[in-house]
This record gives sequence, structure tokens and C-alpha cells, in this order.
Amino acid sequence: TEIGTALPSIIQERYSSAPLTEEPEEEASTPKLIDGSSAQGSGVLGPQTQDGLPTCLLCTCLGTTVYCDDHELDAVPPLPKKTTYFYSRYNRIRKINRNDFANLNNLKRIDLTANFISEIHEDAFRRLPQLEELVLRDNRIRQLPELPSTLTFIDVSKNRLGHKGIRNEAFKDLHELQHLYITDNNLDHIPLPLPESLQALHLQNNNIQEMHEDTFCKMKDFTYVRRALEDIRLDGNPINLSKTPYAYMCLPRLPVGNLI
Repeated sequence: TEIGTALPSIIQERYSSAPLTEEPEEEASTPKLIDGSSAQGSGVLGPQTQDGLPTCLLCTCLGTTVYCDDHELDAVPPLPKKTTYFYSRYNRIRKINRNDFANLNNLKRIDLTANFISEIHEDAFRRLPQLEELVLRDNRIRQLPELPSTLTFIDVSKNRLGHKGIRNEAFKDLHELQHLYITDNNLDHIPLPLPESLQALHLQNNNIQEMHEDTFCKMKDFTYVRRALEDIRLDGNPINLSKTPYAYMCLPRLPVGNLI
């Protein structure tokens, strides 16, 4: 034997007698996400999920924007505290918990398009001081929670909002609201009152059957003009707009809808 190539006999016996065992392969699985109410440490890549995977490694974080689109998530992941824009579209989220967005004081936009959301806690969005845009289209929502007064853009199209889906005066105090989209639901009325700031109201493909003369205008003030509201869509509803001609006297443009 060449010098330096042979193992001592004791070591040879130990190696030869030790049976070889294969390590069991772990099944690949989608990382589970923690409930937002649980406090988690925050590292360079953001707070960690339940399996210890940082949110910004599971998702994509660019500056203060977090993209979690199409990741088969079943819950809102814990977000870095400085997050301003959050996108989690085309996932499997079913519920929005009370603290999913807690302490995210810089959050301006939430987009949860195309999930399975059917339940939203009443305080899920109310405590967000800078939230401007809320997109919840293409879900299974039956009732809207309380909304922050800072919102300028709301899209809850393609949900299951019916007679009691939107509370009375839900949008009354949203003095900055400019765009409100509630298309393809089952509403049987126009949610009133509408803020003066509103520029676009899309309600097509609902079940709205009647309109009052003071829905948009002030019947006791014929000089009143609602200049901002230029885009109203009521097509796809069982309502004849020609039956209430005075309801549009204050508007810069007639609503789109059935006039026959």
C-alpha cells in the first residue's frame, strides 16, 4: 500500500460496519403564513412567516411595495412596517383578520383582486390612517366593513354584495372619494348619500330597480350643480332612467343606462 493512502484498521472497521442510511426527503410545501395578529421579528427581508421564511423572500419587495401575486397564499402575510403598496392578487385568501394590516401607518394601496375572500373583520381597514386605494374585486364578499375616510378609490366589483351588503351612509364621510366601482354585484339600490368629491360611479350589472329625484341632485335647490360626477354607469340594471328625468338636472352628463 502507498504511504498516506491506507486508513488504520480500527477506522476501517468502523466505516465498514456502519450501515448506510438515506435521509428521508422532505415534501415540498407552500410556506404557511402566520396570522397578522401574531408579533414577529423583522429582519432585512421583512417579518417572517410561520416557517421562518421572510415575507420579502417569499414575495417580491421593491422599495416599500410588496408584490405577493399568484403565490397560492391562504392568508395575508406579515408585512414590513414601512409598506406603502401591497398587492396579493390571484391567491387563495378567504378571510381578512382584524390585525392583518395593524400598525401599517404608511399603507396607501391594498389590492386583493381575485381571491376567495368572504369575510372581512369590521376593523380590518378602519385604522389605516393613509389608505387611499382599496381594490377587492373578484371575490366573494357579502358585506363591506367600515372604511377609512381617507379613501379616494374603491373597487369592489364582481362580489356578492346584496341588499344589506353596504350599510346606510357607508360613503357619507369619505370626503376624498373620487372613484367608486361596485359593478357585477346584486345591489338593489344606489348607496346614499354620495360624497360631493365623487367623479366616477359604476353600478352596472346589478339589480337596481328605482331611483329618486334627489339621488344625485337637490330637489329644493334648482341652482345646485354637481360638477365633479361626470361618469355614471347604470347599464345592466332593470331600471328605466327616462322615468326620473329630474334626477339628472344637476349633472354635467347623463348616466349610461336603459332609457326605454
